[in-house]
Amino acid sequence: MFSCRSLFVLIAFFLTGLCSADDKPNVLFIAVDDLAPCLSCYGDLVAKTPHIDRLAATGVRFDRAYNQLPLCNPTRASVMTGLRPDEIKVYDLDRHFRDEVPDAVTLSQHFKQNGYFSARVGKIYHYNVPAAIGTDGFDDPPSWERTVNPKGRDKWDEHLIFNAEPHRKISGALSWLAAEGTDEEQTDGMITTEAIEIMKEKKDEPFFLGVGFFRPHTPYVAPKKYFDMYPLEEMRLPYAPEGDRDDIPTAAFAHNNPVPNYSLEKPILLKALQAYYATVSFVDAQVGRLLEALDELELAEETIVVFWSDHGYHLGEHNGIWQKRTLFEQASRAPLIMRVPGATGNGQDCPRIVEYVDIYPTVVEAAGLAIPDGLAGKSLVPLLEDPIAEWDSHAVTQILRPADDRLENPVMGCSIRTDRWRFTEWAEGSEGVELYDHYADPMEFNNLAIDPTEENKAVMDMLRPMLRAKASGKVPTTPFNPPRL
Repeated sequence: MFSCRSLFVLIAFFLTGLCSADDKPNVLFIAVDDLAPCLSCYGDLVAKTPHIDRLAATGVRFDRAYNQLPLCNPTRASVMTGLRPDEIKVYDLDRHFRDEVPDAVTLSQHFKQNGYFSARVGKIYHYNVPAAIGTDGFDDPPSWERTVNPKGRDKWDEHLIFNAEPHRKISGALSWLAAEGTDEEQTDGMITTEAIEIMKEKKDEPFFLGVGFFRPHTPYVAPKKYFDMYPLEEMRLPYAPEGDRDDIPTAAFAHNNPVPNYSLEKPILLKALQAYYATVSFVDAQVGRLLEALDELELAEETIVVFWSDHGYHLGEHNGIWQKRTLFEQASRAPLIMRVPGATGNGQDCPRIVEYVDIYPTVVEAAGLAIPDGLAGKSLVPLLEDPIAEWDSHAVTQILRPADDRLENPVMGCSIRTDRWRFTEWAEGSEGVELYDHYADPMEFNNLAIDPTEENKAVMDMLRPMLRAKASGKVPTTPFNPPRL
């Protein structure tokens, strides 16, 4: 049986399709840290993610959603402001978007200004993980009326974490712990508990609730039972042909991953892979708790659910790339699932190319609110109604690659993804160019920009102005400090 408010919203959904301004549906905004599309619903044959799969089965799964900059702080700032990195001038971990756009109205702030209770539990904006767990991190106070920052057993057990690269901090190294104890003792478990309490408290008034999980960001920490779900003998490193790196520009390899696989032996890499999947399943269980709470509180039919990861993630592709900060498909593409009650596209997957700057206007329109002027993206509501509707779009992703012993100066890399092609320029081409044909080469093994045919030259000539129209390719004039790990 639904509550009176649920019945009212259901009737409105039936009459109007999506929400009107008077309905004020809730928004449950779930962010996951460093999650690639390593989910069963995205076709991953290893992942065990029944709860996120359930959400995808009842919402719209965007199969080709691309973030604007595959690094935590820039992409989160971009999502929450609805602006591109070149607009907010956030390219690394140490700059706040309000330094450049002090009057920006963030997504949750917009809901707050329209009569919503706005709260955050865990990581929505950037945190240094795990150092800043339990603090406000790099938060934005105008975005929220309430913030909750749990600190769990994973913080107290940091001395137990195995670090495969002891010369590096566990925040940026392949590091993990099969933890003792329960889900609820871990920070992400505590985040779920606190979020459910807020839903209970505010179930009779509209809320925008940001719930941000810290895993599977390194260190990969989860209760031991999740490690047991992934036997080591079933782990496999990704395939790459011999010489895969020969046609890739130096700038394309992240500065913090200087050599293939960090020079680690295969048994260690397989354990890292096991640990990553373990934390994915741990987060999946927490998402399940949130969805179950929506059902028990009779809020599911009046709540928009948005599930996203800040960017993709490498797990050894291209002969040994790990983590993020690249412009390959694995880092640029990330999971995005939206469930809007009443949307006719629910239960379907969307093959169209969308961008993370589209999230802000989509959630706003789906809730029946006015979309603010000046946002960089466009609403995906038409795709929520018909996921295979005609859709003329492409995605632009960029990364600022610091200088190191392989690269003399910082370099901006910019990449455009169309239905068929990925075209990437490093320093507007002076530090390298890449072109991949996803119809023939979905893993991006063959860089067609090396000795291109006339046809490939024509493709690059077509894509270059489209790319530069959305990303400058210029290194910022303000001093650039390499991101902290």
